[in-house]
Amino acid sequence: MKSSDNKKSEDFYKLFKPQLTPKKMLEMGVFGGSYFSDKIKEYPKSWFKNAKLSKTFDVEKNRFKVKAGLSRKEWMDKGWIHKEDPLGWFQWYCRFKNGRRIPRIDEIQIKRWKAFIRHVTAIKKNCASGDIHCRRKQRQAILQWAYNPFI
Repeated sequence: MKSSDNKKSEDFYKLFKPQLTPKKMLEMGVFGGSYFSDKIKEYPKSWFKNAKLSKTFDVEKNRFKVKAGLSRKEWMDKGWIHKEDPLGWFQWYCRFKNGRRIPRIDEIQIKRWKAFIRHVTAIKKNCASGDIHCRRKQRQAILQWAYNPFI
């Protein structure tokens, strides 16, 4: 890798500033509580102490009590699932948070995360400040991408 490529990678990592940790996301309620099913052994136990979990998707486990996002099949059809993280973006984020780095995959996922800010902008533009009931689906979606839904 050339030093200019290395500099580009370092700058790219500086863009990634999630507002929520995986632990906080799990406590708030994401993916209907069923994202990992039972594949949680690689993550800190503390992440799951107060997590809202379910063996199957349960909309009541979501912070905003709505389904937000696409199915895994749709993620796969769109090419958003990579062999390194077969469960998708959140699995990548959890592993990234725990120190794993795969520059090629990290760049893809950080770009996807960065692009999701358009939903934050839409909420700010269309909702009164403090109205957490406005655009609940979009708020649930940004929560699932580590953005603070209480904007």
